[in-house]
Amino acid sequence: MPVFAQHNREQLRRMYLEAWRKYQARLPLEPLEGQIAAVIAEHPEYLPVLEASAALEADFTPEGGRENPFLHMGLHLAIREQVATDRPAGIARIYRELAARLGDAHAAEHAMLERLAETLWEAQRRGGLPDEQRYIERLLTL
Repeated sequence: MPVFAQHNREQLRRMYLEAWRKYQARLPLEPLEGQIAAVIAEHPEYLPVLEASAALEADFTPEGGRENPFLHMGLHLAIREQVATDRPAGIARIYRELAARLGDAHAAEHAMLERLAETLWEAQRRGGLPDEQRYIERLLTL
């Protein structure tokens, strides 16, 4: 079972906030905390949200016009895990080629985020697993 599947929204957000607190305090980080802190460090625009007292309870809805920083950073983590394990098959190559073409690994992840989010949204709507083949096809159009 995936690490994040066993946590509710507040627990996941606390995990992000705690990883960032420990990172800033230069305390030892667990491997997952290190990954989370690295993603947060790449998104300084989210620091005001993460440091706000309402970060745990805030709703980020499309109707509210606010991007969900936790979702965005979670998608980064998911892409990094996919690339590390090359699952779905071929994604590591696609990522490397995209990063080389764009000249930046973070930019490659940003390009891939929308395709991943769309694939996950469709799976949720269908009530099934994500269509990995369709996801790869989407990534190949980048």
